Amino acid sequence: MAQYDVLSTEKPNEKTAHIDEMSTLDMVRLLNEEDKLVAEAVGQTLPEIATAIDVIAAALRAGGRLFYLGAGTSGRLGVLDASEGPPTYGVPYETVQGVMVGGERAITRSVENAEDDPQAGIRELTARGFTKDDVLVGISASGHAPSVVHAVEWARELGAKTVAIATNPGTPLPRTADIAITPVVGPEVINGSTRMKSGTAQKMILNMLSTGSMVKTGRVWRNYMVCMKPTNAKLRRRAERIIREATGCDDETAAKLLRENGDSIRGAIEAFESGAAK
Repeated sequence: MAQYDVLSTEKPNEKTAHIDEMSTLDMVRLLNEEDKLVAEAVGQTLPEIATAIDVIAAALRAGGRLFYLGAGTSGRLGVLDASEGPPTYGVPYETVQGVMVGGERAITRSVENAEDDPQAGIRELTARGFTKDDVLVGISASGHAPSVVHAVEWARELGAKTVAIATNPGTPLPRTADIAITPVVGPEVINGSTRMKSGTAQKMILNMLSTGSMVKTGRVWRNYMVCMKPTNAKLRRRAERIIREATGCDDETAAKLLRENGDSIRGAIEAFESGAAK
């Protein structure tokens, strides 16, 4: 049985022991100070994050997919990051998938007992046709969630590359994965509430994994999201601005380039540079 009491994220936080007696301003100052520790903790794991990005990018270039798997907050953060891939980088929805243990209902409603089912994650991945060509990122603050740990074990046995994100090193999940990303954020502001510092660390890491892999697979030019889909007024204006800044053309030309190149930002820039634009 997992010994949750020894986990650093479950220990009492002495600095916040009297948070219920603080003024609102002092309380949020303390929350802010604790959050600052998260970036430092994530910074200690950059070599592992970089290795994971290279592994993910290689799999995507070869036609594989990226899967995030987690329960509770961890799963919701994976779903959030995956859902941004198509609008931001123009990848198909199948390319980066957030898999929520407990199914779609668990995204908005707590299904906490689902994480204890060792087969739950495997069932979700099997239903999505997960193969050895894909990459699985298992996310669990405690590093103990059976549904995630067993899914990572299953994926490795299949021959797929696996990554673990946990805020408790030395636990089953990071020991199981090929690459372990384990920032030590320490005790939570509200004891055991891992949606806080642990969740913030997970979100920062997921941002790096998705952004880095998209950069490495050519979906970013300079620092522009040139594969973005301009599907609303705000995004169309952003697309036109990217074209204008990248080419030096005026607003009218940028809008014309975007329209004539099927709403492709990259295509519009290439058309301008080739002299095809008139």
